[in-house]
Amino acid sequence: MLAAAGAAVLSSCAVPGILLTAPTPAPAPVAAAPVEPPAPLAPYYSQVLAWGPCLPLADDDRERELFGAPGVECARLTVPLDYAKPEGRTAEIAVLRAAGESVNHIGSLVLNPGGPGGSGVEMAAAFAAQGAAGVFDIVGFDPRGVGKSTPTIDCTTDAEWDAARAESLRGLVAEGTAAIEARARQDAENCVQRSGGADVLANSGTRDVARDMDVLRAALGDEKLTYLGYSYGTRIGATYAEMFPQNVRAMVLDGAVDPTQTAAEGAIAQMTGFQGAFDAYAADCAQRADCPLGTDPSRTTAEFQALTRPLLDHPAPVSDGRTLSYSDAVTAVIASLYNPAAWPGLTQGLQALRAGDGTPLMTEADGYYGRRPDGSYGNDQEALMIVNCVDGGPMAGAAERADLQRRAAEAAPFADPGLPAGDGALDTCAMLPVTPTSQPHLPHAEGLPPTLVVSTTGDPATPYQAGVDLAAALGSQLITVEGTRHTAVLQGNSCVDSAVGAYLVKLKVPTEDPHCRFADS
Repeated sequence: MLAAAGAAVLSSCAVPGILLTAPTPAPAPVAAAPVEPPAPLAPYYSQVLAWGPCLPLADDDRERELFGAPGVECARLTVPLDYAKPEGRTAEIAVLRAAGESVNHIGSLVLNPGGPGGSGVEMAAAFAAQGAAGVFDIVGFDPRGVGKSTPTIDCTTDAEWDAARAESLRGLVAEGTAAIEARARQDAENCVQRSGGADVLANSGTRDVARDMDVLRAALGDEKLTYLGYSYGTRIGATYAEMFPQNVRAMVLDGAVDPTQTAAEGAIAQMTGFQGAFDAYAADCAQRADCPLGTDPSRTTAEFQALTRPLLDHPAPVSDGRTLSYSDAVTAVIASLYNPAAWPGLTQGLQALRAGDGTPLMTEADGYYGRRPDGSYGNDQEALMIVNCVDGGPMAGAAERADLQRRAAEAAPFADPGLPAGDGALDTCAMLPVTPTSQPHLPHAEGLPPTLVVSTTGDPATPYQAGVDLAAALGSQLITVEGTRHTAVLQGNSCVDSAVGAYLVKLKVPTEDPHCRFADS
């Protein structure tokens, strides 16, 4: 569910330039000096980035507009594919920079939009288009295996994506465990072959992304890292803080992924959060006579089930000749629950579905899956799966997997298809020839300078308590935000942005939680 985080952030950003300006020179941080890298990694740390045009990275008209804007430039950062074998295969990390003003210049502000699988290159370009420069160079990178970086995680062809999304969930359940596991085994083999080998997948986890980010810091010429990470980007940030606490200047982690949760626990927490967001949307919708879920908030989940479950057997037509499956309809709704700004569009999509037209919801689902107008797909969903597998591995056994299905239906009844629970068939993650490179744990980063964690009370994808716990573990100042949305920084809330801006620019940490609030909450 986290892959939509970057889109949610980009679609509702305020103009970041007003946040990142400094009328007077910022004070130099007082902290330990960075530790020199091991000798075998020195060539990577001392590399000089060759900046040039970004347009060659563009795959569609939207990217051509973003990457062709004045003031942006791109480069490729070379890193070891396996840090235990620095003399072996390498990976190329795509990097985009928008230069800041020379007066009072501080350095680079490195961004990550979330995912796993979100493109930092696209996020930085979008920030630059909104005038984000100020006293920082705005820098985004596509983590290893993601987007414009190479080798790229690739598991599924465009035609296979369309076919999988259109498939009947009822038919899939009816196939049985053996057939489902055979598919998963084939999917895992495809991932290995199409991505360039098992070593590409095995070294795609967050641990190695954090190492890449430290190489990037050095290549950018920054003695210390200034970082803003959203959603999954908080996992990158927390991992970096553990590994390189002495190399941090400032760090803002917004929408924390709970580092202590297993995959199953995280999934249940998310579904609980999305049910809460659905209930908030439905209550708002029910205030209007034309609400497609009716005007009784106590019945909106049942009304939604009655509207969407028929899609299990009779998909709705879409204007381009495809059909809207039950799975795509629920995906579209979940994608719309990240931010109340998307609620009017969700209402229109449900109204259209009630009239027999699946087009608006299919458009939303296409956005979630990264389907471009020409029918091609990005690789964010594939990267999301692989990185999560490498970070935490598959669930322990069949009983745990079957129990997860039942618990998910109980946590989010709006997304319950009403089908019998499966018997816990192994998934693609379980079939991959990789060993997890990290385990759920509470991070410890001795020597980390003051940092900020921003957590929103009604965040459906990364529940509020995860931010509270992460702030306590890192010794960070918590910023609580009242609202029903995923992430809060640079989304038009002056309370949040002024606190974050003062910290990033002047290293001024709030003396207490400012308890901000979105007007629509």
